[in-house]
Amino acid sequence: MTDAAPNTDDQTSPAKAGGKYSAESITVLEGLEAVRVRPAMYIGDTDVRGFHHLIWEVVDNSVDEALAGHASHVRVVLCEDGSVRVEDDGRGIPVGIHPEEGVPAVELVLTKLHAGGKFDDEAYKVSGGLHGVGVSCVNALSDWLEVDVHKDGEIHSMHFDRGVKRGDLEVTGKTQNTGTVIRFKADGEIFSTTTADWEIVEKRLRETAYLMGTRGLRIELQDERTGKEEVFEYPDGLRTFVSHINTNKNPLHGDVVHFSKTVPSTDDPSAEYEVELALQYTDAYQETVYTFVNNINTHGGGTHMAGLRAGLTRSLNTYAKNEKLIKENGQAPSGDDFREGLTAILSLKVPDPQFEGQTKDKLGNREAQGIVESVIAEQLGIYLEENAAVAKTVIRKAISAKEAREAARRARELV
Repeated sequence: MTDAAPNTDDQTSPAKAGGKYSAESITVLEGLEAVRVRPAMYIGDTDVRGFHHLIWEVVDNSVDEALAGHASHVRVVLCEDGSVRVEDDGRGIPVGIHPEEGVPAVELVLTKLHAGGKFDDEAYKVSGGLHGVGVSCVNALSDWLEVDVHKDGEIHSMHFDRGVKRGDLEVTGKTQNTGTVIRFKADGEIFSTTTADWEIVEKRLRETAYLMGTRGLRIELQDERTGKEEVFEYPDGLRTFVSHINTNKNPLHGDVVHFSKTVPSTDDPSAEYEVELALQYTDAYQETVYTFVNNINTHGGGTHMAGLRAGLTRSLNTYAKNEKLIKENGQAPSGDDFREGLTAILSLKVPDPQFEGQTKDKLGNREAQGIVESVIAEQLGIYLEENAAVAKTVIRKAISAKEAREAARRARELV
């Protein structure tokens, strides 16, 4: 047996590259340093989307207070100096000394990854910011950040520069209110843009107000740069959201279908899922479906989207067969056919959501699919039984979509 031939590939090992690769070569990034070195790992990118993600992280914390029933007002101000201020009337971030870390809890939340009240079921039953890196990331990626906590009759203030505290938490005044005010200016050395876009912020806050409308949340947006102001308050919640989307469309039925149901988790009966759906069909050919988990827009869909599609198809198919709207041996419309012209908003409240990444684009909880499918199949089935005219209109549209699809396929085959 001959010895293996020496490797002649043009690949240079660390040693050959002119540097010794040893234990001393390993770099450990402490605290928020890792966020500043690799920001895209935490917020997606360092361009327009990533910059606005900083705003969402702070706003989501305030909305979570409303979701827990402790806040009714959130105010977002786009300041003249390029900073952003977010205020709420919630309980205020705790300011007491943390028993294990020996520092004020508010300092811990703003300077340590995976520190926050969202991991404690007693503090928040459901919330959007579950990774515990959100607001600390904002602090790390800001040129400066200041926080004022209104709590126990006092205003507690703290200031940070690029994630490092400038001084200890101090009492700066008296107050009769409760809540948290966070103001930050994104770091221009990290982001290619640090200018908040009014339309992007307005769209996101409007969506959130629709989702939280039935819980009595009022959101205000002010732009000190232009003087523009907007108030978002929608007591009818998702119904108004669907009507807004369908403003320039022709609905096939007058009422927006809406239902909400809370069911126990199949994995943990002590935890609960809340499934809320609003939908309306139009004469359009495309579907418009938005899904949200704990008020986070899940652009990438996920298991809840799969459950929505399956539940919708199942209930419409069942009704069509029971009412003999489909020929005995005829092929039923497909899921795509049933969703043609559909405008729907699915809002899911999940006790322990498993998102894909900190940017929370896609839901991964396996049990969510079965829960959503079951609730939608049941509740939509009840609605269809009670509203035969609407049901038949929707199914006729699906049958027309199926026939058009098959005609197009036959035409392609003839070419």
